Amino acid sequence: MHYALDLRTFIFSHYFYTGLRIATGVVGLTMLVLQFSDLPTAMTVCIGALSTSLMDLPSTLRHKFNEMLSSVLLCTVVTLIISLCAPFHWLLSIMLVVVTFLACMMVVYGKKAMPLQFSALFVMTLSMENATNVEQAFFHTGLFLAGGLAYLAYSMAVSWFLRSRIKQQVLAEALFELARYINIKADFYDMHVDLNSQFNLLVRQQIVLAEKQQASRDLILRDPKNQEDAILVQVHFGMFDLYEHILSTHTDYAILRQHLADAEVLTYLRDLVNKAAKDIESIAYAVTRKRASFASISYKAELRSIDAELQQLQQDALAGKVSEEALDILRSTYGKICDAIDMIGQLHHATQSVQGPLPVLLGKDMTPFLTQQKYQLGVLAANLRWQSPTFRFAVRAALAISCGLLAADALPYAGHGYWVVLTIAIILKPSFSQTKQRRSDRLIGTLIGCVATALILRFVHEPVALLGFLFLATVAAPAFIYVKYRYTAIAASMQILLQINLVIPSSGHVIGERLIDTLIGAAIATAFSFVLPSWEYRTLPQLIRNVLKSNQRYLEASNNLLQGKAVDDFIYRISRKRFLDNISELVSTLVRMLDEPVSKHRAVENLNQFIVQNYLVMAHVAALRMLLRRNAEGIPHEAVNAQLDTATTHVCKTLALAEQVLNPNLAPAVLDQSDLEAIPEHEAGATPASNWPAWHALQQRVELLYADTEKIAVNSAAIGRILTT
Repeated sequence: MHYALDLRTFIFSHYFYTGLRIATGVVGLTMLVLQFSDLPTAMTVCIGALSTSLMDLPSTLRHKFNEMLSSVLLCTVVTLIISLCAPFHWLLSIMLVVVTFLACMMVVYGKKAMPLQFSALFVMTLSMENATNVEQAFFHTGLFLAGGLAYLAYSMAVSWFLRSRIKQQVLAEALFELARYINIKADFYDMHVDLNSQFNLLVRQQIVLAEKQQASRDLILRDPKNQEDAILVQVHFGMFDLYEHILSTHTDYAILRQHLADAEVLTYLRDLVNKAAKDIESIAYAVTRKRASFASISYKAELRSIDAELQQLQQDALAGKVSEEALDILRSTYGKICDAIDMIGQLHHATQSVQGPLPVLLGKDMTPFLTQQKYQLGVLAANLRWQSPTFRFAVRAALAISCGLLAADALPYAGHGYWVVLTIAIILKPSFSQTKQRRSDRLIGTLIGCVATALILRFVHEPVALLGFLFLATVAAPAFIYVKYRYTAIAASMQILLQINLVIPSSGHVIGERLIDTLIGAAIATAFSFVLPSWEYRTLPQLIRNVLKSNQRYLEASNNLLQGKAVDDFIYRISRKRFLDNISELVSTLVRMLDEPVSKHRAVENLNQFIVQNYLVMAHVAALRMLLRRNAEGIPHEAVNAQLDTATTHVCKTLALAEQVLNPNLAPAVLDQSDLEAIPEHEAGATPASNWPAWHALQQRVELLYADTEKIAVNSAAIGRILTT
């Protein structure tokens, strides 16, 4: 369950704060204008504020201002154009299609542009009923602009006062997701859980975690100014160090299960890791409440039980009842988990006060770590071609809106046929998967919202009480939009129906019409999701090449860091981030593809294995880094560096061969086992370093790295064969 769906954590999350801020601003501004003007004027100002609030997202103050101002200006232009065209039905229809096409082309700028695109479509649909003359159109647009600018000023003022609060909330969200990640890791020690399914679940959670960690970077690493910011910075870096250490705890779970299936030690390890996850949740909860965190979870019982089990297993190993290999793996894993618990303790301390100088990374240009949003006209122009998925989506949306307009004109009732168009704009998304999910949530949410509103209007008649329900719905609509859209659909339906009832009492028939319009819009959006589709499998070759390239860069940066050739881990962290970003994009594409018709699925099993094996490469590198840290004393640098150089050359060559499979500029040759055998085998133990205690463990980890990169190559070959067939 998402942490924000728990009431205890929801009320401290930035989702609730955002919903409360938006509801207070929109409803408060509307009520204020209503004191000095009539209802139509207040509602126009309300729409201006509401459209601007769609861009009121967690961000730095400068970025928030730019984003919201862009929304105000764009939506004002759309409002003016549609209002001027409204008296002429034929011209209005043309402009609605043109605005839809241009707005949908904005998604080429990525996720950040999605709310802006919807703002334009939202305002367009609400303005299409304004059949006014030129003077009235300009006056209406002026009121809209005033509402947008007023909300912008209000939101910036509130955000300035709460600028530290939003940083804490976003950081806490990343910590909650890290705790969820560790909970999934704990189930690897559960004999009843399938390992392959658990690996896939882990990788998908790792993608969610990477997204939340990036949001934390974007806010916290931009110009920390005071002691409060310094505490957040050190917690942020402590979180990343802990995450990398957790990566290093990956081990051969199959061997543990095979040889220790009857031992209680795996159950104790699972309970220990679950407690560590709860410990991190307690840190996240303290951060959301702007408090220092103190350790409250005791690990003593599990630690004592595991120590006792280890002693018994040692005796069984001497008697030949337990595999020495399994026992070595168990000891190593247990040691790493204990180190992770110590790091969690350090994370508690990091929330209490500044522990020392900030990390050296803050002395460098942090731009590579931060999300960069550039709205260049050239990017838009380059996608005005038939092969572009964005262009095809824009055409698809324009055609769907045209069909929606025809359907709205054919309805026997009038006055709010724009609901059909708005439903299409809400449901129809760039990918088939997103459209499918949004359609389901919208239909169920609208049905529940209509029933709930009908019950409220049946038993509640006091305007003040209805305003209270309206305020709660206005809070919930934006609060759940990125957590559980179905709740947003429920709240949005209640919001608009309650508004209509307050403006026009005894308009209960509107509820049924609202439901019919939603069904019609959903049917049209569903039908057009099959028109000019951009199936996800078509992007797979480029995404896989991106993963392979970033994997090679990550391994090279890791090699330089492990050998001490790099001054610090700055380049390593950048390479790791880009590697994670590329894996995240591939995972997202795979998940969306699985929601598409079965006939459009390609190489699902190979893709799952490919993703897991790339994840394991990160785990092996993290383990190597931890191994060298813990055994730094007496390390034979020459032998270790030679081993690392050999390993890096080997695995990078393997990945380069894998990349050739999906390179459109080369012949569509396939990579098979004979290609891998052409790579010289690693000569284990060729270097005289057996007196260093960790030498054998280093060789074992390198061999695991070899094995997984070779599996990556084999799966790349299989995917290439499937995609070119």
